[in-house]
Amino acid sequence: MSDSLENKAVGLETRIGHSGRNVSEQHGFVNSPIYRGSTVVHETFAQVENPKLIKFFYGTHGNPTVKNLEDAWSQLTGAAGTVIQSSGLAAIVLAILSVAKAGDNILMVDSVYLPSRNFSNKILKRLNVSVTYYKPTITADELRTLFQQHPNTSILFLESPGSQTFEIQDVPALTAVAREFNAASLLDNTWATPIFFDALKHGVDISIEAGTKYLGGHSDLLMGLCAANAKWYPALRETYLLLGSIPGNEDCFLALRGLRTLHLRLKEAERRALDAASWLQKQPQVLKVIHPAFPDCPGHEFWKRDFTGSSGLFSFILKPQYTREDAFRMVESLKLFSIGFSWGGFESLVMFYDCTSFRTTEKFNPGGCLIRVSFGLEDQEDLKADLLQGLRSLDNKQKGAANVSHL
Repeated sequence: MSDSLENKAVGLETRIGHSGRNVSEQHGFVNSPIYRGSTVVHETFAQVENPKLIKFFYGTHGNPTVKNLEDAWSQLTGAAGTVIQSSGLAAIVLAILSVAKAGDNILMVDSVYLPSRNFSNKILKRLNVSVTYYKPTITADELRTLFQQHPNTSILFLESPGSQTFEIQDVPALTAVAREFNAASLLDNTWATPIFFDALKHGVDISIEAGTKYLGGHSDLLMGLCAANAKWYPALRETYLLLGSIPGNEDCFLALRGLRTLHLRLKEAERRALDAASWLQKQPQVLKVIHPAFPDCPGHEFWKRDFTGSSGLFSFILKPQYTREDAFRMVESLKLFSIGFSWGGFESLVMFYDCTSFRTTEKFNPGGCLIRVSFGLEDQEDLKADLLQGLRSLDNKQKGAANVSHL
């Protein structure tokens, strides 16, 4: 295969391996080189006055490295076009600013990524854009009522599964309601990636991905990608050019490299997470495991219907007798799981979350302390042994306290 694929009839793995490659323009080299530059020189003033006559106009408009990644992601997602940002949050911001204007309202899922909530509550408020949060388990009829109550709504913002609590939304039904009211549907699809969930096929207008996670895969990349359908890509591209918010050239190179093995790493992450989640569910210290592939996860039926797999990130809840301080000590006792944000790299990560402090649509009570885990590529039995000693330390502490009380 010499150049980037145009025939989308080939299989997913073939598209991953061949999309975004222009070997004939790269002197036969398989991978895209890193182009660095600000100035692009032009042969005529006609090119200066009409940038459509040439491939590249100025450094903030992209270069061959950036374009190869844009093309690859568009082919993978089935998008009319892709724009790339310097982080996942930047991609979310760009997508929102491409649609919303002063006086508009946004319907945003209450289980949204916390930085998305912070941007909405602080920056959008200053821009006279209101945000109304809705419960992640909302039905199409309930959403229709919200649209009727907020006729100035221009965006339905979804995140499926939800951050930390992993509720799966009925994306096809909800986006259909948004279309009834001429609103754009935006989805944070970072957990599933296009490998496990085809967002645009299920009614989403702009699908957002934090390439920081699985696309990069090595915890050394910050990136966001917005893939849009034909209706919304022009607005997305225009906003991108007007803001001048460009990705790093080296970052695009790393993302292209990560793309080639994305499907393999995701499938391995899925295997490990499902194994660990089933094991955790049997531990006496655990009240519940929250994983979209499990029948008791809210929206599991939509995951089963719409998704083709699950990633390596999920949460579990400790039984109510264990306090916040107990949970902290348990997490801090782990040797192979590091305390850290993000996920999708080769290393295993763990984080404590108190979602009751920011959920607004309904009282959120998980029944115990919530801990989120991302399974990396260490030996699986070593990881489970590490979690086991951490869980057992909860009971050791409580037994110690009981013995002291009798002295």
